[in-house]
Amino acid sequence: MHYVYLLQSEQSGDHRYVGCTKDLKQRLADHNAGKSSHTAKFRPWKLVTYLAFSNEDQASAFERYLKSGSGHAFARRRLW
Repeated sequence: MHYVYLLQSEQSGDHRYVGCTKDLKQRLADHNAGKSSHTAKFRPWKLVTYLAFSNEDQASAFERYLKSGSGHAFARRRLW
């Protein structure tokens, strides 16, 4: 499975992150361990939502959509 996930900083609820991975538990642990330069300064992170896809291309496409302008609006209304 391929997962698109949404994280929110526990330190500052205004900071959010959208990502894609095959191993959700390990990826969340990596974010909270500071292994990602994009998320290290806002840790710890909590998992808000994740969606599972059987196809990697579909997961990547949905992640890109969530990072677009209309995807941000959709996520605010439906996923956060």
